[in-house]
Amino acid sequence: MRIAVVGIGMGNPDTLTVGAMRAVCGAELLIGAKRMLQSLPPEAAGERAEAIAPDEILAILAAHPQKRSAAIVLSGDVGFYSGAAKLLPRLPEDAQVFCGVTTVQYLAALLRRPWQNAALFSAHGADCDAVGAVLCARETFFLTGGTRTAEGLLRELTDAGLGFCEAAVGEELSYPGERVTTGTAADLCGRTFRPLSAVWITRPDLPRRAPGIPDGEFTRGDVPMTKQEVRAAILAKLGARPGETVFDVGAGTGSVSVELALLSPFTRVYAVECVPEACALIRANREKFGAYNLRVAEGTAPEALRALPAPDRAFIGGSRGNLREILESLKQKNPAVRVTISAIAAETLAGAMQALAALGFADPEIAQISVSRTRRAGPYHMLTAQNPVFLITADGEEPA
Repeated sequence: MRIAVVGIGMGNPDTLTVGAMRAVCGAELLIGAKRMLQSLPPEAAGERAEAIAPDEILAILAAHPQKRSAAIVLSGDVGFYSGAAKLLPRLPEDAQVFCGVTTVQYLAALLRRPWQNAALFSAHGADCDAVGAVLCARETFFLTGGTRTAEGLLRELTDAGLGFCEAAVGEELSYPGERVTTGTAADLCGRTFRPLSAVWITRPDLPRRAPGIPDGEFTRGDVPMTKQEVRAAILAKLGARPGETVFDVGAGTGSVSVELALLSPFTRVYAVECVPEACALIRANREKFGAYNLRVAEGTAPEALRALPAPDRAFIGGSRGNLREILESLKQKNPAVRVTISAIAAETLAGAMQALAALGFADPEIAQISVSRTRRAGPYHMLTAQNPVFLITADGEEPA
């Protein structure tokens, strides 16, 4: 049996390539999802069998040994979020593969723009961090579907502060009800779109920086701020990785929060702060450095932590006397959470060690950071010592 795996494009026969048309019209057996089979032209007259999963498709092929040819039809292109990825390794090596027109190609053509530099993501039945995705590239394309709708995606971007981005939503592309709506993400997030939608986001260049921002570049008020050298040590101790959720408790001006957010667009950072002036400074610094994967959680810990997702890492720069309760809340959310606590006073250091021991954190590591900075004194450069800082780091559970 000759087997062809065919990307049939958008669902309209007009988007079939000539090669794909020949393959489906010449097949004695046609296999695919119901919607894909229904979209085939009348010339594709082979026997039809509905199947999606590779096991089902292989069973149908095995049950029809008398057929000389079969075409397995898949939506869009076989190389773009397609079921072909799991199917092809299980088919004979001589199976032919025909590419198709993808949603991103089709929408790009409607918008009259190139797509080779766009970041491509699927939110169709998949966990997709829309904010992180948009921070990756100036142009971002999303497939939507299932519980991830176009309006929900636009709301997520707007709530993160990215409502100024240009958005285009393509609905029922290639079908009779095709429609493309454009505007800013904030303008469109209140609308309802059809389930078969794709979203194209275009954002301006953002002033995102590498970690290690000089202190003077932050917007500051009378709120305390963790200094550059200490921030670098905190980031090293926490060891946050892309895709993780990180808390900055007692965030102050947000200098540590911003640096954490700049590590990766897919690091989700929550700056927990109870002072309104400080929260305003955090938001200002988020905008200044394009750290839109940073969210402000206004309130006093541990109460402010309850509505937040489970953290992978947490930095505690201020506790207002609630250090033990904060640590207990963090460990309840994630027993394996990694924490780093900063302390200037010896009493805070002692209290942190007692709380970590009482709550069953793994053997803490203590580092003492002493920094001196130069100042001009006539023709000389004199070193001026900064306050020494203790950093206590511990894991909720012993690493595996």
